[in-house]
Amino acid sequence: MLDNKKFTLDDLKKDAKIYFIGIGGISMNGLARLAKAAGFTVGGSDNHPGERTEILESQGIKIYGTQVASNIDDFKPDFLVKTAAILPHNEEVKRAGELGLQILDRAEFLGAFTRTYKRVINISGTHGKTTTTSMISLMMIEAGADPTVHLGADLGIFGGTVRTGSKDREVLVSEACEFNRSFLNFSSTTAVITNIDHDHVDCYPTIEDVIDVFAKFMGLTSDNGYVVVSGHDANIAKSIEEARTAFAGSGRSFPRVVTCARDEQICEATGKKADFIAKDISFIEGHPQFDIVHNGESFGRAKLLIPGSHNIDNALNAAAAAYLNGASPDDIISALNGFEGADGRYTVKGQYKGCDVVVDYAHHPTAARATIEAASNMPHNNILVVFQPLTYNRTKLLFEDYVTSLLPCRKVLFAEIFSDRETDTLGISSKDICDEINRRGGDAEFYEDREDLKARIDELIEPGDIILILGPEDIRTLGDTLCPKG
Repeated sequence: MLDNKKFTLDDLKKDAKIYFIGIGGISMNGLARLAKAAGFTVGGSDNHPGERTEILESQGIKIYGTQVASNIDDFKPDFLVKTAAILPHNEEVKRAGELGLQILDRAEFLGAFTRTYKRVINISGTHGKTTTTSMISLMMIEAGADPTVHLGADLGIFGGTVRTGSKDREVLVSEACEFNRSFLNFSSTTAVITNIDHDHVDCYPTIEDVIDVFAKFMGLTSDNGYVVVSGHDANIAKSIEEARTAFAGSGRSFPRVVTCARDEQICEATGKKADFIAKDISFIEGHPQFDIVHNGESFGRAKLLIPGSHNIDNALNAAAAAYLNGASPDDIISALNGFEGADGRYTVKGQYKGCDVVVDYAHHPTAARATIEAASNMPHNNILVVFQPLTYNRTKLLFEDYVTSLLPCRKVLFAEIFSDRETDTLGISSKDICDEINRRGGDAEFYEDREDLKARIDELIEPGDIILILGPEDIRTLGDTLCPKG
């Protein structure tokens, strides 16, 4: 049996057969592609096959459209990989148990990749992981490093969520999610932390729990490695202090902390000016422009094609991580100035009745606030926000944050909370947020029916408006409804 926390890809036999339960998921389909590129025989199942599974099938991966026990007997896997959403009563899980097959969690399998590559850049943080990971990936490609990449969203030039790099397994750039403590399965030579906010409240009841788990994540960085952080984040500073305390007396050297900040901000973590600084910041129709300065040397001027001041921080973190791993200033600026964003991160889907339709994964109150601010700086008449919270736990615990982040909006249309892993609604609904916003003088409406929601959009919009659709994929598909593909 494999040691779930320690095995590498080299511990697997060359002709190993790997079976993914839920292979159509955004992360699982990418891992399946990486496994096939690594030389393994890959198959998997999904109860909701679609475009992602069709692509995998075209690449020679065996796909089963239902999750039944006979699939395991037919494919005869050496071991299986599943997500947290796959429950013990799943027929394939039960059959694998009867046969004595080892079942790995998705994060445990991804962890094997991080222990196999020579240099591993893991990007973590409550917000901005996907954008920062994408930026670093493009910088390392510009530098000729030919990285393998694992993302949490589709990136157009990759044709999916992953990129398979050179076969010498030199560089891996991977998004590292804190949900369910997944990233504690990963090893880093460079760990990036974009920010620390209270999220995944079903795993972390308090912000102190979140700070603690990020401290543990830092501890999985090699002694001669780097921890790249946003210098202005007080929670990151607390996490670093906790990690240093844990290191004391261990005989290990703490990784070098590299800080990033805007202008001359003093960093919370060090009490000094940042190592990487964004200077002379300006905005052209909502798009940030700034000089990147490191140790007094200017890398050049970044002119982002994606809006929002929060992307200054993402770009700085990316620049620092890539530079520490061999990318030149020219590589960094070139990648930033050509980056058009990852799917679902301020993605302009097209025009609907003269309005720009924008979708964004910003389901957390902090992310929603940042995305609305970004949209407000873009050319527009009015902004119509369509919002769907993600998970009942999060909505209940962060209720006040949801209200205050959306209260300033001219108009908000709510869809019901989406959750695919909870059975208890905790007595909370999007309507509760809607009602509280209205009680405080805001303007919000709640719609259970998607057709009614679309009809209301039609009534409210005028040419020149922005329709800003925020939340999980369930609501972002409304963007495809309004702007169907060619």
